[in-house]
Amino acid sequence: MMRFSARPISLLLAAMLGACTPAADEGAVDIAVLGASPDFEDSSLRLSEADAHIRAATTQGLVTMDTAGQIVPALAERWIVTDDGTSYIFRLRERNWPDGEPLTGEQVRRQLEALRRELAGTSLGADLAIIDDIRAMTGRVVEIRLTRPMPQFLRLLAQPELGIRMGGISLGPMARLTRQTGVGREVSADTGTDQLTLYPIPPTERGFARQPDWEELVRPVEAHFLTPEAAVQAFTSGELEVVLGGTLPTLPLVNAGPLSRGNVRLDAAVGLFGLDVMEASGFLAAAENRESLNMAIDRETLLAPFNIAGWSPRLSAVPTFADTAPAADQDPAWYSLPLEERIVIASARVAAWESSTGEEASVRIALPDGPGSDLLFREIARDWAEIGVTSVRVAAGENADLELRDRVARYDSERWYLNQFNCAYTQAICSEEADILVNQSIRATDPQVVRLLLDEAEALLTEQNGFISLGTPIRWSLVRGNIAGFQENQWAAHPLFPLSGAPI
Repeated sequence: MMRFSARPISLLLAAMLGACTPAADEGAVDIAVLGASPDFEDSSLRLSEADAHIRAATTQGLVTMDTAGQIVPALAERWIVTDDGTSYIFRLRERNWPDGEPLTGEQVRRQLEALRRELAGTSLGADLAIIDDIRAMTGRVVEIRLTRPMPQFLRLLAQPELGIRMGGISLGPMARLTRQTGVGREVSADTGTDQLTLYPIPPTERGFARQPDWEELVRPVEAHFLTPEAAVQAFTSGELEVVLGGTLPTLPLVNAGPLSRGNVRLDAAVGLFGLDVMEASGFLAAAENRESLNMAIDRETLLAPFNIAGWSPRLSAVPTFADTAPAADQDPAWYSLPLEERIVIASARVAAWESSTGEEASVRIALPDGPGSDLLFREIARDWAEIGVTSVRVAAGENADLELRDRVARYDSERWYLNQFNCAYTQAICSEEADILVNQSIRATDPQVVRLLLDEAEALLTEQNGFISLGTPIRWSLVRGNIAGFQENQWAAHPLFPLSGAPI
């Protein structure tokens, strides 16, 4: 018999447990989210991988993402965008809080304003700086005004940190109960972390029309928070149906054997994957030496040991966007040189530095644990040995010259990429001048001026060579063939609600 911890059950959960009984009898969908267990009592908006999954499942915003990563309605049933692209007007669903109080536009306005204040000092807070004003227009209408048009604003609103809660109470689409490992159904490979049972809230409780056969369609989701090794072991033994949150450092765990036949799902995600320069000292004190490391990497063969099809190497930190082409070609001249010529130039710089300082050129690289990190380090170290630089591997969190940055973009825009390198939010070397230009672009209304400001900011970061871009992030999942509600996408967005069998 399953026993739960003694935490209070919300009125909403208590009201809908009966509706979940038929599906619950058929057993929950067992999934693992890689990483540490979420802190269920923490209201912080600095979310880990597990926190983000649980927050998105239990706390809706105005909009959300479906299984394909597309934007769909959530608390807002519909919206319009004004012709100039600077005003988004949302009409809320008819929803009640668990105590029966209706959800209102004024409540949403206050919560969004509070979230903006709480997120100040984070890169997401910088993303939200484009919001000029939030207004409650009538009982169930909210207007968000922007300083200038932002085509991907709805994707920004879909982030789990922007879910609406009051007094710690949220509106789904799932409700949760937690229990300690070792009580009731469990995955034997679990390492002692909490488990969490998530129940899909029926459509009528979420402001939707009644859906026939809802009880027969959905199942609870049993979430486990495991190390990659434990999750792969549990999946192999048949105890898990889904594993989420895999990254390149752990990809070799699933890259061979029976798991690779149809169960491994890869997201070729947008975002940043490369090495931050943590301190401009020693060999890395000079920008041209940092550029030499950048030049020497053979990105075309870098991930060959992983046998990944479709991975996109990238030389620049900020990708080129087809609809916002730069005002002028600002790429460094070496981008167009063959690798052989780049190695000759970089080797000469290394030799000149060693001759002038009497020191050996070496760098300390911090990478996460995992067999994928071992392979990645081997490839990078070999490339840098070609130009006379010695590479030393250190663990993540240790004192290092270079550190892996592996992050999926929240939305695909220059501003997201540039905000990641803002001096207020990064521990790596940065450019305050670039930050000023990005901030100025938020208030600029002339598209050409915006373009010039962002181009100049990117040019400053490129010249600084504080980030060695390798390519796009890789995310992997394990999914059994009988599971619906999962689809690869460029946002690596895999909401838990559809995994229950519920249509989003």
